[in-house]
Amino acid sequence: MAKAEVENGEINVTITGPADEAPKVEVQDERGGWGNKIEFVLATIGYAVGLGNVWRFPYLCQKNGGGAFLIPYVLCLGLLGIPIFFLELAIGQSVRQGSIGVWNYIHPYLGGVGFASVMVCFLVGLYYNMIIAWCFYYLFASWQNPLPYGDCPNIAVNGTNITKVLECELAGRTQYYWYNNALEITDSIEESGGVLWHMALSLLLAWIVVFLCMMKGVQTAGKAVYFTATFPYLVLFIFFFRGVTLDGAGDGIAHMFKPQFHKLLNPQVWLEAATQIFYSLGVAFGGLIAMSSYNPVHNNCKRDAIMVSLINCGTSVFASIVIFSILGFKAHTSYNNCLSLYANVALPGNETITDKCFDLEKWLSESAQGPGLTFIAFTEAIVMMPVSQLWATLFFCMLLTLGLGSMFGTLEGVITPLYDLKLVSWRKEFVTAFICAMSYLIGLVFCQGSGEYWLQTFDSYSGTLPLLVIGFFELVGVNWIYGAVRFEDDIEYMIKSRPGWYWKITWRFVSPVIVAGIIIASIVSMFLKTMTYAAWAPAKADVVDTEFPVWGFVVIALLILLSTLCIPIVFLVKRFNIVKFDVSKQTQDEIIPPGALTPNLSRAPIALTEEPMDGAEME
Repeated sequence: MAKAEVENGEINVTITGPADEAPKVEVQDERGGWGNKIEFVLATIGYAVGLGNVWRFPYLCQKNGGGAFLIPYVLCLGLLGIPIFFLELAIGQSVRQGSIGVWNYIHPYLGGVGFASVMVCFLVGLYYNMIIAWCFYYLFASWQNPLPYGDCPNIAVNGTNITKVLECELAGRTQYYWYNNALEITDSIEESGGVLWHMALSLLLAWIVVFLCMMKGVQTAGKAVYFTATFPYLVLFIFFFRGVTLDGAGDGIAHMFKPQFHKLLNPQVWLEAATQIFYSLGVAFGGLIAMSSYNPVHNNCKRDAIMVSLINCGTSVFASIVIFSILGFKAHTSYNNCLSLYANVALPGNETITDKCFDLEKWLSESAQGPGLTFIAFTEAIVMMPVSQLWATLFFCMLLTLGLGSMFGTLEGVITPLYDLKLVSWRKEFVTAFICAMSYLIGLVFCQGSGEYWLQTFDSYSGTLPLLVIGFFELVGVNWIYGAVRFEDDIEYMIKSRPGWYWKITWRFVSPVIVAGIIIASIVSMFLKTMTYAAWAPAKADVVDTEFPVWGFVVIALLILLSTLCIPIVFLVKRFNIVKFDVSKQTQDEIIPPGALTPNLSRAPIALTEEPMDGAEME
């Protein structure tokens, strides 16, 4: 039984368990909240819509059947993405804590799920902010006239003859600049190359910007999202209207969405669609849980989940149209330049122009993803456009805001749970400053000459399998341990309606099966395929797949285990009482989650007795 009295603006709650020995506690919610609903919606959109929408989805769509890829993509959105998105918003808003507090509340044995989420957010934030640093570097480079990646550098031969650098001629101007000037890349991950000062300064700037926007939590981040969540759409629309007017834009868009239904027979296509949905929405990081924990308890989180998920996936499709309209122009221009080059040249033997230039389809199929699409392929298209400095500035400003929006949610998944633990009595600004400073120092590993190889490693292994494992435990923990009916009661209390059959079936059965299937397929794939990274080979003027050194496999194992091992370790610690926990010395937030009792004395579950309570009995 819980008894609550209001004195001097404070809610004094007395909770009696089976032995009537529970202490009297005072509940005060000092966490603050979003300034208004718009801030929360923009923050979640900015978090979900990130760089992956621009540089990964277009590549996957083209690679896996064009328009046909939208079939598994939409199915996975409905059966996996939206249900988990809603689940995370609901548990965060109901319990009003970060991921650690939420999972301790769901069940003490599941506390490790929260720690795993925090660790994944921390590891992903380390390398994600390095990508933002690259964007800063290219933004500053875009203000130069001519663009530094607009032409190959000259070199003197025999002291008199001036010619282009051969490696640049073979690789292409933007690819040469990316690997040799921006990254000063080494030949392998085993060669450090030292810390590059220009990258270290760019990374420092990136962390300073993140800190300034996050130092007071949602109070400052909520104001920043007005810009970071809306500016990318403004730039996308500008690029859309510019792109569709360029020669070859229609060919690029048609090439991307040309349906190839036979590819749907390949299980890998369905696996990549499900994986893309999972990561694109940002579920299992804990960021959604942290952000929704600042919402009013009666906010309609179901509507938010559906709306943000649809906006995110719609943005992926729209961004793909923009990207491939520009890349279509690039392919069209390159193909015509090749035809002009060989038009009046006598070719040896039986060679024809087609042997040299192939056809337009070949140029359109030269796709790329990740940094290759952003810093190589797209910059090549920008160089070909009039007033390239303007378009380059707009493009990298868009990438910066996309990256920062996602970074806010990712870092909130670290700050909020740690701050709620109250391990130290620091103000939130100091907690944020400490985390940012520590992240910067560790992130210097990405500023080496081999830094891009390290980033590939973190990107491939720190957040892939661990997120799937976390997502599986989320679904099982809420529906089969906390209790599906009890969770539905919480939702009914918050939004005044119970979840329908669609939510019940996907939460309990469909989504867990899909996630479990992806986990098994991912583990099998890891053991069957040789683990490699893409290394730059100057002799070939191209990237080559290179196997990791022995110690590289140790690093990969650590990146996966640092987060996933949190789940069994916390379970064992609590199951066998390895560390003694004194309930009387726990903080207020651990005894009763903030917001569990609102000022009007209304709230449903307070699970402190051994038997779950359907509601708090107030006097």
